[in-house]
Order: sequence, then C-alpha cells, then structure tokens
Amino acid sequence: MRGLYALPPGADFAAGFVRGLLARMQGSPPEALAAVTVWCNSGHTLRAIESALRDSGPLLLPRLRLIAELGSSSGFAPPAPPLARQLDLAQLVARALTGDATGQSVPTLAASLSTLMAEMQAEGLGPDALERIDAGAHAAHWQQALAFLRIAAGFHLHGPPVDREAQQRAAAERLAADWQQGLNLPEGPVIVAGSTGSHGATRLFMQAVAALPQGAVVLPGYTPMPEGAAAAMHEDHPQARFAPLVAACGEPARWDDAPTPDPARNALVALALRPAPVTDQWVAEGPSLGDLPAATRRMTLIEADSPAAEANALAALIRGAVHESRPVTLIAADRSLTRRVAAALDRWGIIPDDSAGVPLPLTAAGLFLRHVAELPGQPFGIDSLLVMLKHPLTATGAGDEARRTHLLHSRELELHLRRHGPAFPDGAALRAWGARAARGSGEASAERAAWAAMIAAVLDATLPLIADPGPLPLAERAARHRGIAEAWAAGTGTADASRLYAEAAGEKARAVLDHLALHAPRGPAMSARDFARLLADQLQAQAVRMDVAAHPLVRIRGPREARTEATGLVILGGLNEGGWPQALDPDPWLSRPMREDAGLTLPERRIGLAAHDFQIAIAAPQVVLSRARRSDEAETIPSRWLNRLVNLLGGLPAQGGPQALALMRARGQLWLDRARAIEAPAEAERARPAPRPSPRPPAPALRELSVTAVQTLIRDPYAIYARQVLGLSPLDPLRPEPDAAERGNVLHAIIQRFLTPPPTPQDSPQALQERLLAAADEVLAAQVPWPTSRLFWRARIGGIAAQLCRDEHARLQQGAPLAVETQRRLAVAGLDFSLTAKPDRIDRLHDGTAVIYDYKSGTPSTRPQILQFDKQLPLTAAMAERGAFGEQMRVADLRYIRLGGEGETRSHGWDAEMQATWDQFVELISAYLRGEYGFTARRAMERMTHGSDYDHLSRHGEWSEADPPQPQQVGHG
Repeated sequence: MRGLYALPPGADFAAGFVRGLLARMQGSPPEALAAVTVWCNSGHTLRAIESALRDSGPLLLPRLRLIAELGSSSGFAPPAPPLARQLDLAQLVARALTGDATGQSVPTLAASLSTLMAEMQAEGLGPDALERIDAGAHAAHWQQALAFLRIAAGFHLHGPPVDREAQQRAAAERLAADWQQGLNLPEGPVIVAGSTGSHGATRLFMQAVAALPQGAVVLPGYTPMPEGAAAAMHEDHPQARFAPLVAACGEPARWDDAPTPDPARNALVALALRPAPVTDQWVAEGPSLGDLPAATRRMTLIEADSPAAEANALAALIRGAVHESRPVTLIAADRSLTRRVAAALDRWGIIPDDSAGVPLPLTAAGLFLRHVAELPGQPFGIDSLLVMLKHPLTATGAGDEARRTHLLHSRELELHLRRHGPAFPDGAALRAWGARAARGSGEASAERAAWAAMIAAVLDATLPLIADPGPLPLAERAARHRGIAEAWAAGTGTADASRLYAEAAGEKARAVLDHLALHAPRGPAMSARDFARLLADQLQAQAVRMDVAAHPLVRIRGPREARTEATGLVILGGLNEGGWPQALDPDPWLSRPMREDAGLTLPERRIGLAAHDFQIAIAAPQVVLSRARRSDEAETIPSRWLNRLVNLLGGLPAQGGPQALALMRARGQLWLDRARAIEAPAEAERARPAPRPSPRPPAPALRELSVTAVQTLIRDPYAIYARQVLGLSPLDPLRPEPDAAERGNVLHAIIQRFLTPPPTPQDSPQALQERLLAAADEVLAAQVPWPTSRLFWRARIGGIAAQLCRDEHARLQQGAPLAVETQRRLAVAGLDFSLTAKPDRIDRLHDGTAVIYDYKSGTPSTRPQILQFDKQLPLTAAMAERGAFGEQMRVADLRYIRLGGEGETRSHGWDAEMQATWDQFVELISAYLRGEYGFTARRAMERMTHGSDYDHLSRHGEWSEADPPQPQQVGHG
C-alpha cells in the first residue's frame, strides 16, 4: 500500500475504496485498521466511506479526516473567520475606489479579492508572485488593478498563516519536508481518498503521502490517456488535474479489481472527451469502439423544448423508477432545474432527498431579511409596505390570533391604499385611516384603530432608518437592519417571541446576523445597496435541510457528489452551456495571461473539474442525459461534452453510431411523450373554449349611467354589465404610477382650481396665467408625490399656459362659467332610468346660449368619433337643453380645450346631426332596459389591441371578435 492508485469512472468509489482497503488489511489484526488514517476530499466522501465501512460488518474504523482540516490537525490555531478577512480587504477596496468606480460593489469586489488571496495561499504564492507580471504588456485598467493587488497582497499575505488555505499549505509543506527527511513519520498507514489534487496545497500533501512507506493516494474516475493525448491536454480536460500527480508519482495502479459497470461506454466517452488538438484520433480509434448501439444501450437522451418540459419529463422518469422500486439520482448544476423537478414530483407526493437543501435566502427568514435590506434603496411605497405587512414572519410576536387579526387589517388597509393612497404611506396616513375606523362603533373598529397605531409606530421608526441609502459605518448599517427586521417581526409582541428566529432557517438567519454584527467593525462604511449585497452573499453561503420525510429512492445531488453518488439510475440534467458547465465569472483583478505569469491556475481549471464530474457521472450503470433546446429567453447551446458525444456517434456510421444516437433519443422521447400525456387532461375533462358572452340580466338591468360610460356601453357592453350590474370594480394598482390617466386627473384638478371661483372679464391674460400657474403649483404639490413627474407636468402646463390664458380671456369677454365639475342627473322620460353628467365646464354666453367644454389631456375626439362612440359632449348638451343644469338653455357649441400640444381649442358645433344623439341614446338604452340586447363582450372596440378591465372575466382569448356573441339569460332563476 504505497504510491498512486485509482478507481475508474463508473465505479462506486466509497464501496470500491473500502473493498480495496479491507483486502489490503487481510491477515492483519483487527486493531490494525484503527491505525489507518484516511484523508477525504469532502464531507460527502467521508460520510460515504464511513457508511460503506459500517456496511462491511463489525470493524474497528480507521481515523477519517478532512483534507480541509489539515492545518488545524497540524497544531495551527483556529483559522481566522473568512468574513473578518474579507471585511479587512473591503476596507482596502473602499479606499481604492474612485469617483469613476462608484457603480462597483465593494462586497462583490472584496469577495472576489478574498478568493484570489486564498488561491494564492493554496498555491504557495506570496506577494512576489505578482512581480512576475509585466504591467506594461497589459491595458491601463489591468495595470491599475495590478498596482492595487500588490498592495493588497502585501497586506493580506504578510505574517503568520491565519487563513485556512495558508495553514493547509504550511502544514503540507512542513509534513512533506519532515517525511522526506524521515522525521515525524506517521505510525500507521495514511491514505488520501477521493481528491483530484486541484489545489496546490492538496496536491503537495498527496504527493507527500504517496511517497510514504505506508502511504497511498486513491484517485477517483481516472482514465489512462494515450501519450499524444496526454501531451495535448489542457486545463479544461477532465483528466488534467491528475497530470501533475502522475508526472510526480507514476501511473496509478488499480485500487480495486472489481469490473467497471460498462467499459465500452467508458471508452466511448473517453474518446469523445479527448483534447481538442487530437480529435483526429476519433477517425483512427473510432472503429475500435465496436458496436455502439450495444455500448449505449443503457443511455437515454432527453432533448426537451423548454426547461419546464425537461423538468416534467425527468419527474415522470423518476416516478417510473419509484414505481419499479429502483433508486434514482438526479445530478445537476442548475438549481432552477432541480427545483422545477421537485415541484413536478410534488403531484405524486414524492419529496426528493436534496443534499443541497434550500438556500437560506429562499427561506421565509432569508427572504424577510433580504426585503428589509432592500428597503433603503427605494421609495417606501404601497408595495413596499404590503411586502412587509404580508410576509409570513411579520407580526408573529404576539401569537397566532394576533397574526390572523394582522392579516385581516392588512387586507383592509391594502384596499384603502389602492383606492385612496397616498402613494408613499407614512405613519400619519395610517393613523388617519385608523382614526376613521375608530369613529365607528363596535369592538372591531377600536381594534383596527389600535392595529393601525401599532403599524404606524413601527413605520415611524423605520422610515428615518431607511431614509439615507448612502454610506454608513457597517456596524450601524447592520444594527439598523436588524432593528427594523425585529420590529416588524414582533408586531404587538416581542422579537424573541416572533417566528423570525424559529426553526432551522431562523436559527441560521440569527447566526448570520450575529456573525455579521461581530465582525462589522472591521468593515468599511457601506451604502444600503452594498450592505444588501453583503448580506445576500452571507445568506447564500448557508442552506437549510428541511425536516421532511424524503423518499428513500429519490436523490438530488450536485456535480461534485457524482464521485460517491453516481450509482444505479443516474440523470444528468441541464446539459447546456452555462448550466453544466456553468459560465465562468469574470475576474476583475487579473486577466488570463496575468494569471499565467503569476503562476496561478487558469479559469479553465473549473471547466476541467466539471468535466471530470461529468465523466464520472456518465459512467453510472444506467444514465439519462437531458437538456432543453430553449431557455425562457433564447435558444440554448448543448453542453460541450454532450455535443462532442453526439458528434462522435454521428460520425461513426460503420459502428452504428447514428443508430445508437437515434435509439437514445427514442428512449428520451418516450418520457417526453409520457410527461405531455400527464399534463394534457383527458378528453372528458378537457375544458371547452368559452363562447363570446352576451349576458341578458332581468329588466331593467340599469338604473343610471354616466355620459362618459355611454362610450363603453357602445364599444364594450360587457364591461358595463360587470361594473354596473355585477358590481365588480377592478383593483387599483398596487404601485400607483404617473401614467396618462393620472396626468389627466391632475390636469383636470388644476383647471378646476383655476376656475374656482370663476375669473372675471377684467382679469388680464397675464393675471390669468399667474393664477393658472399658482393653481398648478398647489395641485401638483398636493397630489403628485413623484418629483420627476411633478417637474415634467409643471413644465407641460407652463408651456401652454400663455395660449390657454389668451383663449380664456377671450372666452370671458363672451360669457362666464356656469358649471365647473358639477354633478347633475336627468331622468329619461318614460324610463325608470337616469343619465348623469359631470361636465368639465359649461359657459353661459351673453346671448343666453351655452357652450359645453371638455378639457382633454390627450388627443381630442374627431367629429366621426363623437357621432359614433364618444357621446359625452352631445349628451351633456342634450341634458343642458332639458334643464339638467338649471333652467333649460339653448346650446351654441361643443368645444374641446386641449391640455397639451399647443393648448388649442377645437369647435365641433351643435347641429341637427349632433342633436340626434339624444334620440339615438334613448333608443339604445331602452333596448338594453327591455332586455332586447345582450351585453356583448368587446362589441365594437376601437382597436383589437385595446384591452378591457374585464377581459379575464369574459375569458377573452378563448374566443375572438370574429366569433358571434352567445346571448344568455342570467339572473332569472
């Protein structure tokens, strides 16, 4: 037991390692196994080996250690917390950033710098390594980065080793030096199991162990390479990390003689993954692969049209394996795919054993802390308030009953704020809402008022803390964040009694906050945005294993776990570029040539490690490869390894390669078809498309209608039915926006303020303009909370103020305003029905006639539009002639005043064609009141692209405007 050994791809590494170990220990006393020390590359490997040892019967177990703990096992003090060291570097980064780099994230840069420093320590490189880089050979920004790196390396890498990587390197160097001289040799055998030697410190330790008299290194997934291929191998090859070990220690021997599951497939994959410079070997060695349909008989290829289709097919496949009582493992680097598959399995009540758990930021506690961290970076609007109020951890400090009351009042407050605002609520707005409730009678009103006062108090304490998103001392920023979170979680109770820190997710969240508070004094001042990024990174580093009864046959694992988990039926999911292998993050500090000059590993090393995981996983006894041809946004590119495999098979027709590929796809299509069949309802359950509705409620369906709603009655009667008959009103937006409708309301309010009380003929155009602009300033200040829109709309009204006031002065010489925004009602003779109107303005001229005005913030209606659909002005005029606004009066003209463009006034006259509108309306409404007409959905929309608030209710989309309406009697039984 000395030197380099290996297990091939496809071998169960833990079981094979234990078989080889026990075979070598045969004939030794039982206690000899306890003298063996096994260093494992990861906790997964350690647990797998321990489990395999226990399955082998009663044994004295060897000492199992983690290579990552090599430093602490060699007498070094506990390593410094990574966060503390990262915050030290953040201090340097924050000082180095200039005004041109204000968009950079200090935590992100500090995290990447910390990773670079750790890599340098693992590779045994000091600050002098950066001196090997010729700065003049690179662009100016790389020269600046290098100058800063030299400062940071001198600071961070100076002194005794305190980081885990530095201690591991120092321990490996010390042990290698001592063992080479025959000093401090271990008393029993030492074995390194499962590591590829991807880091310099680990590789140095492995070489030292392999040179011991009783030392062995067992490599996972090793495949011998032909000499020419080995010489052409680059960092992105799956076997690249073994090259330095093989060069130092010689070709590995087999650790276990058990046969691999499928040697023919291993040969196929190994040839497909040959280094790019020697892919001509495909032609030379391809014929030696033999019968390819036989080599791929236990391989399946699923090529779905979308990620959802891929997840559904994999879920169906997993369900089939469970039905046959076969263990199945999904290995994927794309966590979104694994979550989709887990969600699809939920329909059968199958909960997979996901080794990654749920990332802490996606738990209730993590989301809550992230919401709070993002509050200072945005205006605190209605949506922000409701996000906090409706979160499941808010107001949980006083028990379940108080929480139910909180949810009830939150809903009532939401409806009020949607309809009445303000857009940016504060404590005063909530107290005013609660005070109105307190004026009611009953215990519920007092309870609501007390709840509103409590939330207002929390809001009053929150708003000052989030008002300044700029840099603050990190300790203060962290304390503010925690105080806000605990206050919202407590409600009427206490933070300790709330569910914020409950269960595993809450405990981890508290630990993250405590750890951050402990080391925050070492960090630089941070903006709210940078703190949110730092907190998100710290949360992302934690995961929560949910306490659920996972199915014993279904596992979800990451690519690195393929070394010990790729047994039985294995699914390799998400095989697209950017998914597996995942895209490389750009290095902000060193370019690729600079890393090479400094002696650092190239970025492609991570591709090589991912390729090694793939080569091990694809060698499982039965394997399924899956990908989606399109993502949610665009067409995808197959993973480079899958692409190579497909191309190799397609290029070997003499060995049946195309046939093998077709069979693999056919096996995959079977599961795509089954998933599609599961998704599609049975014919008996298939929902038929809804007809185009045209309901006919009992007569009379309407009692009143406004002149502005007549246009809707003509164009989309169903909307009138939904609003007036069913009493359904659309919810106001959760986040009020300064859109065209809001602008129109504000401009109308400005004109109403301008005309109240009415100006006089003696007012000059200049005086009128000053009065108009003063009204604009008052209304904008009171009703428009968006500063940018306030300035823009003020400029808009200011641009047309001169024209408006010149025209207004001329109007005042001809008459005076009679009615401004005055609501009136007129009963229609012979019908139990009233027409209502609230005209923008009616002027009485000196000759006793009236002019009806409508202020338009958009483009005024044309005469054909008025005659066909937009009946507001002619109906208002008809109401005026029938005495709705005082005594009966004769109408002289209908006019639009445009609150945009040039501020012009347009006249449409009042002739016989316009006057006929009243009789046409009476005839139309009579037919609806008698039930002769159905309220047809989208009867005559101006444009088919125009939407209605009630399209979802009428199920528009299942029918189109080309479909005839289907009258239906409703409400008669």
